[in-house]
Parts: sequence; C-alpha cells; structure tokens
Amino acid sequence: MNKKGKVYSGMIESFQQKEIYLNVNHLNDGQYVLKIVHHNRVLKHTTFKK
Repeated sequence: MNKKGKVYSGMIESFQQKEIYLNVNHLNDGQYVLKIVHHNRVLKHTTFKK
C-alpha cells in the first residue's frame, strides 16, 4: 500500500536584519557540516561539533 507524501510549505516575512540564527539545541551530539548555498553553488563550507 503506497502512501502519498505530504508536502509542507509556509511563508515568512522578509527579515529586517541581514542575520541568520541557527539553533542547535535539538541536534544530537556529534559533528555537523554546514553548507551555505546560493544558486546551486556552495558559498561557504564549515563544520562544527555539538
């Protein structure tokens, strides 16, 4: 029996500031890779450990 996938979408208002906050409180312990992408091109690649 195949289930139909759910699609979620939402809209947020434009930010007044040019800042992005990443809340890592709910991530499991370990090492993570953060990639910032613009037009399918990686602008910044960094790793961090929680």
